Amino acid sequence: MVVTRWEPLKDLMALQERMNKLFDETFSRGPQEVDAGEWSPPVDIFEQGDAIILKMEIPEVNQKTIDIKVEGNALTIKGERPLEAGSNRENYLRIERPYGQFSRSFSLPTTVDVEKVKASNNDGILRIILPKKEETKPKQIKVEAGE
Repeated sequence: MVVTRWEPLKDLMALQERMNKLFDETFSRGPQEVDAGEWSPPVDIFEQGDAIILKMEIPEVNQKTIDIKVEGNALTIKGERPLEAGSNRENYLRIERPYGQFSRSFSLPTTVDVEKVKASNNDGILRIILPKKEETKPKQIKVEAGE
């Protein structure tokens, strides 16, 4: 009986190579295009100090076209990334990045102070700062000397 050592990483790499080959064969049959319908930009949401931070990747989106609304406990972000002005779709060999309108909605916790929400756009990253209400922030209690 021959004992062989199982190497799961090697097996995963082989599977990845087969999947890549399958996709390459499937999608290399001439110009490819992603549908120009509504798309969904990726986001990161995390807590930092006394706020919740939302970061959204929206390169080549004009910040004047970004619409951010807070209604009730919902945050909605809408915008559009158009194909470059003067570009002809027929000249493209491959279009993988999505174009067109996007919209994302998120439920906000009741701890967010919606009156103090701020947004900025830098290097294609939309950053929304959602500060927490004062009454929900932890309070430090000072211990006084006893009598």
